[in-house]
Amino acid sequence: MLFYEPLFLFIFLPNFYLLYLLAERRYWLRGGVILLGSIVFYEWSEPLFAALVLLSCVADFLIARRIAQIPASSRQAKLLLALGIMINVAMLVHFKYTRFLIQNLDSLLTGLSVQPLTVPSIALPVGVSFVVFEKITYLVDVHRRLSHPARNFATYLTYVFFFPKLLAGPIIKYHEIETQLSNLPKANFDDFSVGFQRFMLGVVKKTLIADTLASGADMVFGNPAGAVSFAEAWWGVIFFTFQIYFDFSAYSDMAIGIARMLGFRLLENFNMPYISCSITEFWRRWHISLSTWIREYLYIPLGGNRVPPGRRYLNLWLCFFASGLWHGAAWTYVVWGAYNGVFLVLDKLFLLRLLDRMPRWQANAFTFLVTVVGWTVFRAGSLHQAGIFLSAMVRPRQTSSAQIFITNDIFVATALAAVCCVLPRLPGFDRLRTLFLERRRWNFAMETALALLFVCAVGKAVADPFKPFLYFRF
Repeated sequence: MLFYEPLFLFIFLPNFYLLYLLAERRYWLRGGVILLGSIVFYEWSEPLFAALVLLSCVADFLIARRIAQIPASSRQAKLLLALGIMINVAMLVHFKYTRFLIQNLDSLLTGLSVQPLTVPSIALPVGVSFVVFEKITYLVDVHRRLSHPARNFATYLTYVFFFPKLLAGPIIKYHEIETQLSNLPKANFDDFSVGFQRFMLGVVKKTLIADTLASGADMVFGNPAGAVSFAEAWWGVIFFTFQIYFDFSAYSDMAIGIARMLGFRLLENFNMPYISCSITEFWRRWHISLSTWIREYLYIPLGGNRVPPGRRYLNLWLCFFASGLWHGAAWTYVVWGAYNGVFLVLDKLFLLRLLDRMPRWQANAFTFLVTVVGWTVFRAGSLHQAGIFLSAMVRPRQTSSAQIFITNDIFVATALAAVCCVLPRLPGFDRLRTLFLERRRWNFAMETALALLFVCAVGKAVADPFKPFLYFRF
């Protein structure tokens, strides 16, 4: 169930919100509406996996309660934590990586003239990586004494299944939302107004910009591997560079907006990443919930900044190698993660000092170029196709016999996306934005324009084939 499809907009969300308002005065009833609505929302998309998540939640809940009853430093607590993490990681590995591992083993055995293996067909549940990461944070937070175990099983299920963030994040750490789950907030008109405007913004970004750019990127990357020219390669990668940002940040806008309509505050997941002046800064601004998760639950346990420099750089690289693998079971994602890890290490060694001495626009341009090259590998269907595109991107004279007809609406969406990403880099932007927000008439004009664009976006979503969010497959 997509946030911007008619089933959600005109049936699920209005009925759910009406029930939520009717249950406003009773804590237990309000919590029941949220939990039931969230389970129905996920059951609609993943009925079998939802049942498995429910069973694993029972294990999480019991293990966490036992960990809280014994000293965190005890051997039993550590073994229980390891058991809980293994249960969740095993679920992730089975659904996401089994097919990938068997395919690569089969390729190896085939090269050795061994009988080929049967590659199983395992459907990838929507949002499995987000669900598993959040379940692990609960266990680790309880073990670290950052939070108490959930007061009851229903509260823990609400944390896991809370539908605004369920399918594609942001990844919510249990200690960040524990207070809100324990004392369910009451929504008011301001929450509804602010939340619905944020939701509308997400729908506009997804439907009018990201989906339009997706058509261009799919057209170029779907072309025969050897038939891409210099210009087509660059256009295809630029289309995808803006598509993935507007697609993913649009989901975060919708998730944060719906949560706000219910009275919840979720942390931001993006902060204008394409104005970054280094890869380190980029990862502080892009998919913030994943970056902070990696730092707190992987980098710090590996030693963080407490280990010698060589080990610290290796740990940093390993963390982003793992980040690439988290994004998908394909060598393109693995190489993309390793590529980002290399530049993060280079930042620590010398690149940050070099970029700091550059004018901001030059450092920004360099970082953007590094990011675009990375997205080329990320979007490619295989390492072979990535190599074809990267080769074409450095050969200005390369042409293609196949002709790709890119429509004007795709170029308009690209220009609009570029303007939106570049504006915050311009001098005086913050002052202009503050002045704009202080003028009530301008605010009203912006809200009216957003509402009109939202109507257009919904109309386009109904008329065009649905394009799922990119991060649903991660």
